Amino acid sequence: MAAAVPSGYAPPLPTTILNLTAGTHFGPFTLRLRLRPHRAAAVTAAAATLREVCAGRVPDHVLQRAEEVGYVVPTEVQEQSLPLLLSGQDCILHAQTGSGKTLAYLLSVFSAIDFGRSSVQALVVVPTRELGIQVTKVARILAAKGCTVMALLDGGMLKRQKSWVKAEPPAIIVATVPSLCQMVERRAFTLQSVRVLVIDEVDFIFGSSKQVSSLRKILTSYSAASSRQTILASASIPQHNRFLHDCVQHKWTKSDVVHVHVNPVQPMPAHLCHKYVICTKKERLHVLLSLLESDAPKSAIIFVAEQSERSKKAGNPPSTAVVVEFLRSSYKGSLDVLLLEEDMNFNARAASFSEVKGRGFILVSTDIASRGFDLPQTSHIYNFDLPRTVTDYLHRAGRTGREPFSRLECSVTTLITEDEHFVLQRFQNELKFHCVELPLESMFTFNS
Repeated sequence: MAAAVPSGYAPPLPTTILNLTAGTHFGPFTLRLRLRPHRAAAVTAAAATLREVCAGRVPDHVLQRAEEVGYVVPTEVQEQSLPLLLSGQDCILHAQTGSGKTLAYLLSVFSAIDFGRSSVQALVVVPTRELGIQVTKVARILAAKGCTVMALLDGGMLKRQKSWVKAEPPAIIVATVPSLCQMVERRAFTLQSVRVLVIDEVDFIFGSSKQVSSLRKILTSYSAASSRQTILASASIPQHNRFLHDCVQHKWTKSDVVHVHVNPVQPMPAHLCHKYVICTKKERLHVLLSLLESDAPKSAIIFVAEQSERSKKAGNPPSTAVVVEFLRSSYKGSLDVLLLEEDMNFNARAASFSEVKGRGFILVSTDIASRGFDLPQTSHIYNFDLPRTVTDYLHRAGRTGREPFSRLECSVTTLITEDEHFVLQRFQNELKFHCVELPLESMFTFNS
């Protein structure tokens, strides 16, 4: 039952900060939204529906498909960004993982394209095939039969897709950076007709030495910022004020680009429960097994570090294989144990991704699953190896507790050695979360 509200009481308005920086006209600015917890519920209750926010801008059949899937009430980032996006404004969407950025930019794409025109009108650039698979699926669900969505994610398919693009250009292309550049350089199509350019997980691509030069070409050489709407999205944009300045300075965006930063005080969802166990390297497999048995997750992702070159040369099996083999022989629960890693070919990776959709699983993976895996049934995350950076922790944790479907109690548990404790404490300070220690001796007794 809701608590009584004192007569005449008016809750304080959310704090909104407009941070104007240098630029032509009004210049780029940052819109930061901080909602107090007690206010957030009131805002959600009073929020317009997604259909009302998009009325007259997004085709009715797209909105109908969104409602059928379950997207009815906009999330914070959608509520704050869609009025800007649907007006054609360049935007940097900066919000928690699972907050709804993908739907926000896809609705903007569908508002901008001409369904009767045969040309490439929208481009979504992604850093990994897995994220590309996910975005393509959502785009195709929303499009229904209204327009064609093509995924350029696999080098082995590009020759065949080149002829398809020329014969019948898709309205929307979802592509990884290497595949896109390869197709453009082969003159399969140009980006001159692109009305909307989206770069998802933009910080990840800019942080990749293999992809950054190609990304710069996409942003400046293949098309001009003045002739398109540019949308950049991520949950983590280090030094975001500097990044905003660079976007204008290097003409990646128009000069009046808006940085929509939702809930910057709390980078991760508040309902996540963070835990850790201190144990030795030799104990980790048994600790992991004990956690799985006691937690009984609905579905789980176990993150394991990528194998080093030194370990490969020594002929050691990758940690992912070791963990999978151990769990398949020792885990007695009902969930299937699956593997996903970087060195798997595209078909194997795609199969692993499709296998986990809609059913319970334990997925053992490298950080390739930390971006782009939108699996609402994931209730538990286990860091078998400590993430390398605070950003890696943020994205791993973001695979659970994803809106709007997953509101169950979700947890992130990290296995660390005594020497790694200070690193986890630094993650807590930077991401502003509290981590509870699980006593090793309370879980089980090791055999000597």
